[in-house]
Amino acid sequence: MATKTTTSKTKKTSRRKTTRRAKPKKNLVIVESPSKAKTIGKFLGRSYKVVASLGHIRDLPKSRMGVDVENNYHPDYISIRGKGDVIKELRKDAKNAKAIYLASDPDREGEAIAWHVSNILKLDDKQKNRVTFNEITKDAVKEAFKEPRTINMDLVDAQQARRVLDRLVGYSISPILWKKVKKGLSAGRVQSVALNLIIQRENEIKQFKPEEYWTIDAEFAHGQDHFQASFYGENGKKVRLHNNDDVQAVLGKLDKRKNFAITKVVRKERKRQPQPPYTTSTMQQDANRRLNFRTRKTMMAAQMLYEGIDIKQGAPVGLITYMRTDSTRIASIAKHEASKFIHEKYGGEYAAIKPVKGKLPEGAQDAHEAIRPTSVYRTPAEMKPYLTNDQYKLYSLIWSRFVASQMTPQVVDTMTVDLEQAGVNFRANGSKVKFPGFTKVYKRGEEKDNLLPDLDEGDTAKMVSDNPEQHFTQPPARYTEAALIKTLEQNGVGRPSTYAPTLDTIQRRYYVRLVSRHFEPTELGEIVNRIIEQQFPEIVNAKFTADVEGELDQVEEGKQNWIKVVDSFYQPFSKEVKDAEEKVDKIQMRDELAGMDCEICGAPMVVKMGRYGKFYACSRFPKCRNTKAIVKDTGVTCPKCHQGTVVERKSKKNRVFYGCSRYPDCDFVSWDKPIGRQCPKDGHYLVEKKVKGGKQVVCPNGDYQEAVQK
Repeated sequence: MATKTTTSKTKKTSRRKTTRRAKPKKNLVIVESPSKAKTIGKFLGRSYKVVASLGHIRDLPKSRMGVDVENNYHPDYISIRGKGDVIKELRKDAKNAKAIYLASDPDREGEAIAWHVSNILKLDDKQKNRVTFNEITKDAVKEAFKEPRTINMDLVDAQQARRVLDRLVGYSISPILWKKVKKGLSAGRVQSVALNLIIQRENEIKQFKPEEYWTIDAEFAHGQDHFQASFYGENGKKVRLHNNDDVQAVLGKLDKRKNFAITKVVRKERKRQPQPPYTTSTMQQDANRRLNFRTRKTMMAAQMLYEGIDIKQGAPVGLITYMRTDSTRIASIAKHEASKFIHEKYGGEYAAIKPVKGKLPEGAQDAHEAIRPTSVYRTPAEMKPYLTNDQYKLYSLIWSRFVASQMTPQVVDTMTVDLEQAGVNFRANGSKVKFPGFTKVYKRGEEKDNLLPDLDEGDTAKMVSDNPEQHFTQPPARYTEAALIKTLEQNGVGRPSTYAPTLDTIQRRYYVRLVSRHFEPTELGEIVNRIIEQQFPEIVNAKFTADVEGELDQVEEGKQNWIKVVDSFYQPFSKEVKDAEEKVDKIQMRDELAGMDCEICGAPMVVKMGRYGKFYACSRFPKCRNTKAIVKDTGVTCPKCHQGTVVERKSKKNRVFYGCSRYPDCDFVSWDKPIGRQCPKDGHYLVEKKVKGGKQVVCPNGDYQEAVQK
């Protein structure tokens, strides 16, 4: 019995249950994008799980207004279609989390995303779970997590007010445009102002009357030295030459056998100050002008540089600070680092003691720093192996602009020389860089010395030759993306986050098209603008739109109630909508006869308006689906087959090229326009090429070129 008892005890002991240790819960961090999640995750370590909401998870419904105008403009938010799985995963992760942090971008949009996520996860509004940082570096992120805050409802309300206003405008005007013009059109507060500016400029160009004027450039000699001077005026007063008679009258007073007296020599030292670091607007403008980047392309490259790049030094790191800002302010730590770098790299004489401070545009929020590199020691050359070509170009621009802003001015010695004979005045201007200053890092265009001989008052110079030239005043230039953004900003219309989507929308709706990097309005754009201008004048009024932006800023600062701001806008606007529904006549977008018959069925061909412009289509559509591209005939005989003519066509990317009208029988193509003349050197056909300052006739073989035609 004793033996049995012992055995049973032994068995009991061996059957003891082993308890498995539960996994420790992690802190959950929710950001917008996967790349940002990946970068931050490596900074925070294993005790954190970082996931992405993939942008907004809730928004107003697309199928209806979604704003209850009778109930304090209450927005009816719904989960965005396709985000069901994302929301499900967020709820699952939140259920198992030790703590939850909302780390979306540090602006109105980011605050709204955090608020929507908080609502879906049913988090406590008073809980300090909001984390923001201006740059995605290890130190900045870890520091931000030490001081989380509550969600800023003033920021959320400002975003809600903008979203509700845009919805009220869009979903009130768009149905009128659908009924009166055609389906698929839209209108918006900022996009309507942008379209109106483009059309106003086009009208200025159409109404412009060129005026003739002349200049006289001359070559002078002083001893062995030759220099250029231009006609200034008579008897010390500036005179404008209106025509050739004015020119001949001036030249008739001169005796080329006699010398000109040098009556005045002014030597000065001029300082050129560096520009402040980039804001969103100035970055977009410079990238467009200097890199030929479209606004959307600039923002995509900047987003990637901000969210983190793998530079093979452990975790990926954000190379620039937050890229949606209207401030030129710089953190003290960044200034000190830049000063140290400039001292080490270029010398103490290049480091500014009091760096230039940019003037904030009216209505600027100044919520974030300017756009700058997170460390100046990550030079573009060192980062190049880890960046795409576009990222590298933009990073170089941002880095050089910031470093230059912390440097001393360029010093230029200037010299102005006045020459006189018989009361006729010519003036020569010379310059020489004395000290490069910030241009050592950041150059703006070609900077060449223009040296004049060492001249003094009382000296003389002989006119060697004169070159009178006829000119005509030019109409104002059409807006480029850079120029339009600058104008919108100067008028206080839109904010850093709105420029790219605004320009994208007016192009997608085919209200405007980009031709040689300049905006041209389409017929459709002019019709839409005319309706909005007549029925909703305040919508296209830049000042009114800027005032609304100012009120939204006051909502953000807690000085205004967002419902009152929306109501003060909507009450008069709703009356205009009712009037427009009654007064606006239906506009028939009539098909224009093309003047030819369909080669398939014999019915007349008509001109139709499509997404990429006008095209020929059969009038019996949809029974006959024959279409043809509209080509512009230059009238130049094809240089290859000598039977067809050269016509203007467009590539898939909407780029103009030239080909033979007999295609596909003749496969002649050229990016440059043939002009119908042969090269006097080798007999090859000549083409017209666009160059800086005008157009130039050149031989594609490179052996011949004519003077630039302005």
